[in-house]
Amino acid sequence: MSPTIAATLTIEDAELLVATARRAAEEAGVSVTVLDAGGHLLAFRRDDRAVLISGETSTRKAYTALQLNAATADLVDAVQPGGPFHTLPTALDRPLLFIAGGLPVHRDGRLIGAIGVGGGAPEQDHGFAAAAVAALV
Repeated sequence: MSPTIAATLTIEDAELLVATARRAAEEAGVSVTVLDAGGHLLAFRRDDRAVLISGETSTRKAYTALQLNAATADLVDAVQPGGPFHTLPTALDRPLLFIAGGLPVHRDGRLIGAIGVGGGAPEQDHGFAAAAVAALV
């Protein structure tokens, strides 16, 4: 039997994700954060035109996407009153953020990390993140 090699997100992958998201954003001032599967920061880029909080926002979006293995755009309804995450205790290192712009990253069917984009409108941020993930495949 040959050993199974776990899929990983490399620094090169992370840099490609950041570069692609920023190219997709071109005219928008956005921040991009890429985390590995353990929630460690692999790459980060803040645009000087972005609002100051966009860096923390992109990181929280990536962290939420990683922890729940889901696009943050799909989670918005879950945090509304009566939704399943409305009273979710904050047991994680970072608070969750349920705004579009965070996407998990998979390779060979395995969760290998996440990307978060902050600074644009939620729909824009989601699109920038999706473009980046598509470029990695």
